[in-house]
Amino acid sequence: MRIHLIAIGGSAMHNIALALYYNHHTVSGSDDEVYNPARDRLDLRGLLPEKMGWDPDRITKDLDLVILGMHARPDNPELLRAKALNIPIYSYPAYVYEQSKAQKRVVIAGSHGKTTTTSMVMHVLKSLQKDFDYLVGAQLDGFETMARFSDAPVTVIEGDEYLSSPIDRRPKFLHYLPDLAVITGIAWDHINVFPDFEDYKNQFLLLAQSMPASGKLFYYQKDPHLPELLSDSSISCQVIPYQGFEFEVKNNQTVLRNEAGKQIPLKIFGAHNLQNLQAAYFLCAELGVSSTDFFKTIKSFKGAAKRLDFLCKTKTAVAYKDFAHAPSKVKATTEAMHAQYPKRQLIACVELHTFSSLNKKFLPHYKNTLAAADRAFVYYSEHTLKMKKLPNINPSDIEKAFDHPNLTVIQNDYATLEKALNRFGWKEQNLLLMTSGTFGGWEMKKAAKRILKKN
Repeated sequence: MRIHLIAIGGSAMHNIALALYYNHHTVSGSDDEVYNPARDRLDLRGLLPEKMGWDPDRITKDLDLVILGMHARPDNPELLRAKALNIPIYSYPAYVYEQSKAQKRVVIAGSHGKTTTTSMVMHVLKSLQKDFDYLVGAQLDGFETMARFSDAPVTVIEGDEYLSSPIDRRPKFLHYLPDLAVITGIAWDHINVFPDFEDYKNQFLLLAQSMPASGKLFYYQKDPHLPELLSDSSISCQVIPYQGFEFEVKNNQTVLRNEAGKQIPLKIFGAHNLQNLQAAYFLCAELGVSSTDFFKTIKSFKGAAKRLDFLCKTKTAVAYKDFAHAPSKVKATTEAMHAQYPKRQLIACVELHTFSSLNKKFLPHYKNTLAAADRAFVYYSEHTLKMKKLPNINPSDIEKAFDHPNLTVIQNDYATLEKALNRFGWKEQNLLLMTSGTFGGWEMKKAAKRILKKN
C-alpha cells in the first residue's frame, strides 16, 4: 500500500512509519519540523521529508490512505486535499485498530504507569520468544521501534487517553476495543481537553464499556476512584482488582515476595512499580505465561526509557531522572526514591512543562507531591508559557501550591539550577530530576555527573 503520514515526526507517528516501512509498504510523510531522534531514524530509512512544511501536491490519487498525527491542524492543506480526493483518513489509533482487528488486543490504560506496565508485558513476552505486535510510548531495550504490525496472534497497546487527531476528539484508547485491559489509576490530567475531573474520569468508564462481555479488565483496587467507577452496571466485561506485589528494600535493592513466599530481586523500585508489575503479571497469565516464567524473566527488566533512568553515582550519592510531570507521577517517583535510599537525603527537582502543570488553576494539585524530598526545586520557563499561550505564573504561586518547607523556584535558566545544586556536599544525598521536557535544554546526564563528582 501507499501510505502518507501527516505530522510524521511525532514520537508514535515516526515509529508507525518505520513499522509500515518494515512491512514493505510505500511510506511518505510530512511535518513542519522533525527533531531527533525521529529525524535521524527517518533519514536512515529514506523516510525523512525532503523539505519541511505542508504541500498539498504530496497528496495524490494513488495514495491508499493517510494517517493524521495530532500535531497537524484541522485546516492542514494536505489534510484538506486528502478529503477533497476522498482518500481514507485515519488517526493513528484508528489505524492501529484496523491492523489488529483479527488479534487479541491487550490495552494498558491509566493516568500513570501505562508505559511501564506495557513495557513489562513486552519484556516478558519477548524473553519467552512469544510472537506479538505492540504500540508503546517509549523506546525499549531490545526493540528497534515503538510499534510493530504483523499477523501475530496478540497485540499489546499502551492506551493513551489524549485526543486521537485534530479531527477526532475521542481519546485514543476508545478505538482499540480491547479483549484484555488494565487501568492503573486515575489522576486528572490534560485539562486543556478535559476541563473537569468528572469528564476526565468518564473517559475511563467509556473504555470499560467498550469491552465485550468475554473481556477482562484489571484495575488497581486502592485507587480512590476506580472501585466506584468500575461498579457501573453498564460494564459487561469481567472486572478484576489487584493491589500490587509485596516487597521490601534490602541494601538499596527492591525484593519482591511472590505468592509462594519466594524472594525475587528486581532492577526496578518503587511501590508504584510493584503495582504495575502485578498488573503485568495478570495480563501475562491471561496470555498463557506461567508464574514461574514470569518471575524468571522479570528479574532482568530494567524499566522503560525515561522512567527512573539511572544517570550516575558516586560512593555516597546517586542521580536518576524520570518522565514524571503530573502530580501523581511526581509524588510516586519522589516517594520511590526516598524508600529505596531511606538513609540518604533526597534533593528533588521538577520542571513544570506541560499545559496542565503550567496552568495556575491546576497548580494546587501538586500540594505535598514533593513531601518525601528533603530539598526541592521547581523549574519553569516563561518561553514555554508563551509557546503554550498561557498567562505568566509567579514563583509565589508555585511555592504556595507545592507547600514544601524547603522549596526553591527557578525561572528560565538551568545554569542557575545547576549552580544551586553544586552547593550541596553530595555526601549521603541523592538527586532526582523529573520532567517531560529538558529543563530548557539542560544535558541532564552530563550535568548530574558534574554535580555529584565535583564534591
